[in-house]
Amino acid sequence: MAMLGGYCEGNSSIAQAWVQQGFQPCFFFTLVPAVLLSVCLLLGALQYACYARFGRAMEPKYILHSRLYRGQVLLSLLLALQPFGGLLWQGLGLGRLYGYMLLHACLWALSWGCAIALLQLERTRVLAHDRTRGHGTVLLLFWALAFAAENLTLVCWRSPLWWWALEDTNQKVQFGFWLLRYICTFMLFILGMKAPGLPRQPYMLLINEEERDVENSQLLQTNASRTTSTWKDFRRKLRLLVPYMWPRGNHLLQGLVLFCMALMGLERAINVFVPIYYKNIVNELTVGAPWHTLAWTVCSYVGLKFLQGGGAGSTGFVSNLRTFLWVWVQQFTNRQVQVQLFAHLHGLSLRWHLGRRTGEVLRSVDRGTSSIDSLLSYIVFSIVPTIADIVIGIVYFTSVFSAWFGLIIFVCMSLYLTLTIFITEWRTKYRREMNTWDNDAKSRAVDSLLNFETVKYYNAESYEVNRFNDAIVKYQVSEWKVSASLGLLNQTQNIVIGLGLLAGSLLCAYFVTEKKLQVGDFVLFGTYIIQLYTPLNWFGTYYRVIQKSFVDMENMFELFCEEQEVKDVVNADDLHLEAGQIEFENVHFSYMDGREILHDISFSVMPGQTLALVGPSGSGKSTIIRLLFRFYDVQGGCIRIDGQDISQVKQASLRAHIGVVPQDTVLFNDTIANNIRYGRILATDQEVQEAARAADIHDRILSFPDGSPLWWVQTRSWCSRMGASWSEGGMRNCCRRVACMLACGYSSRLGMRKRTRNTTLRSPRATRRGHEHDWRLCCDTDSEPGPHTDREAFAGCGLEPGPSWSCRGLVGHSTIFVPVCFAVV
Repeated sequence: MAMLGGYCEGNSSIAQAWVQQGFQPCFFFTLVPAVLLSVCLLLGALQYACYARFGRAMEPKYILHSRLYRGQVLLSLLLALQPFGGLLWQGLGLGRLYGYMLLHACLWALSWGCAIALLQLERTRVLAHDRTRGHGTVLLLFWALAFAAENLTLVCWRSPLWWWALEDTNQKVQFGFWLLRYICTFMLFILGMKAPGLPRQPYMLLINEEERDVENSQLLQTNASRTTSTWKDFRRKLRLLVPYMWPRGNHLLQGLVLFCMALMGLERAINVFVPIYYKNIVNELTVGAPWHTLAWTVCSYVGLKFLQGGGAGSTGFVSNLRTFLWVWVQQFTNRQVQVQLFAHLHGLSLRWHLGRRTGEVLRSVDRGTSSIDSLLSYIVFSIVPTIADIVIGIVYFTSVFSAWFGLIIFVCMSLYLTLTIFITEWRTKYRREMNTWDNDAKSRAVDSLLNFETVKYYNAESYEVNRFNDAIVKYQVSEWKVSASLGLLNQTQNIVIGLGLLAGSLLCAYFVTEKKLQVGDFVLFGTYIIQLYTPLNWFGTYYRVIQKSFVDMENMFELFCEEQEVKDVVNADDLHLEAGQIEFENVHFSYMDGREILHDISFSVMPGQTLALVGPSGSGKSTIIRLLFRFYDVQGGCIRIDGQDISQVKQASLRAHIGVVPQDTVLFNDTIANNIRYGRILATDQEVQEAARAADIHDRILSFPDGSPLWWVQTRSWCSRMGASWSEGGMRNCCRRVACMLACGYSSRLGMRKRTRNTTLRSPRATRRGHEHDWRLCCDTDSEPGPHTDREAFAGCGLEPGPSWSCRGLVGHSTIFVPVCFAVV
């Protein structure tokens, strides 16, 4: 039968926290479960009260039945029962139990039982206005503390009071129990970040997920990505971020990355030695050390301070050197991301581009690239070094001073980080509300000023001013909440810092009076603690920036995840253009389901033939040209060029043989020559000038009053100098025709031209005279009947009345325009 001894083993006392190069087991196994139970009971009670008052029961159909969740519960139960296994071994195997073992088993089991209760609470109840997805702060803190406590035992590696020597059966069994706890707490911490038992979306969005946008027949878009927790899918986010830390294919930059990491490690060492040398200066001054010894110590301290900088590494030589070298890596990353995304956007379908706002896409690109820079900078060079400094500080003070100092630093830093994250998460809703009212106030002002004339018509100046004033008042109320919550965060941080500094300073002063420490040790403690707290003052800012950067980065990677609608088939061949015959055979196409634009269209365009596509807006003229370019794939039928199905050839080779003058022509903000050359990038200056002569614009370019050649001036500048003699729209059309002529005339390509009613006829005819004898065929589109006297064929399709015009079958070819219910194609 097991005998019950005293509270601690042998002659040891719980007051002796650090003995024989390690924690006193009696002290450690009393403190750890007490801290865990306190956190779980006190904070868990607050969470339970909040859920009971403001929460609601989750509908059973939304409760996930996950194997990983069952794994969480089983691991927690295993940890709760593990100490009783240790008691059985201690009692039956060794025949002696101690008081701290019984207390540890009871407190440990109660704390994990409380954690299981909170786990079940979060799974079955939810706060109606909670916009985050994931476990609450209490459980995450509990799991983190439990895992950290198991890691603290590694500090006792050399202590004979622990099991690390593995010299007998008892030590091996105790090591097995520790290994079991370590693995279980680690798995619970990882599973806690994933939260497998909770819904994938915020609950209020989940219950409305069946709502659909009737007009577009799509699921109603939600802002789940903006309302979920920052740390949702944290591992996946890091996996997306890590490749940009390592510049692939550039060995020089890879060497710079390694060198920057080495400099960061050097900074950590400097942060330890600066307070130590400061302590040595104080001690040497106290005992009256020789001048040369004191001078050497002072010079060493100043040298280390120069390397570190005045702000704990923020402005020192090492930090500045690392920042300077990292710029090259940062620029490489920026360039790589932007170029890859730009190429990907050009590879997406026309449907996607027409359905997205270009400004929104560009903002996503800009914010995404900036977010990667911010994440790399803040996580790698701010967050990680700060955490490393804290761990180093705990180990240093535990080893050199006392375990009590390590415990004080650990508790204060954990409390500081936890409260900072908790309050920052809480402040997010106020910041979001402030941004909403700010946007509302600005939009009201812009809308009112843009409609200035309408406001005057209705004598509504006072109404608009009052609306703007109301928006400003609402914005300022939200702004006050943001400022007040920031003040609360700062004061909370100051209280934690002050309490930690007070406890450590009193303990250090006591040891100095007991002659266990020197005066320099007191100075070292204060200097080191302030040095640790200085970067933590910005931790809330870092956390908020990381929140925003993760959202921006995800928005950018969503663009990367967009799939190409039109893809080349596997082993597609190049288009082999011979005669240039085009065939549409029973083509069906619709942009949206239920609204067919082309229905069973069949026609042919022979080599050398000019075909006019004429009809009202929406009849399918532009659609036919887009299908010929394969911007979309047809839903039925086939399009062939020289007998080759265009869906079976490479898109690049297809478009390389087609030149087009689009209806909505836009000039690039570049020189006139480069705009003309855009049709064929490798065209020489002589070919560009010949193309301009064929389009009847070369002489006009040279006819300016100063007589200077303006091939290299900006297009907008030229249009402004032309004045009324030639509008900018005319210049656009003409330049595009010249570009098309370069693409087609000099390469014997297929030609396409889209003309509207306001296009002048003189320049188009001159353009046709310059290129029609070279093009394999020419296809014109027009939105109204007109004098197409030089067209060899017209193709018509019947129009049916309805909400929109649509082509309903080819009816024939003609050499004259037939103005009955035709869309002349």
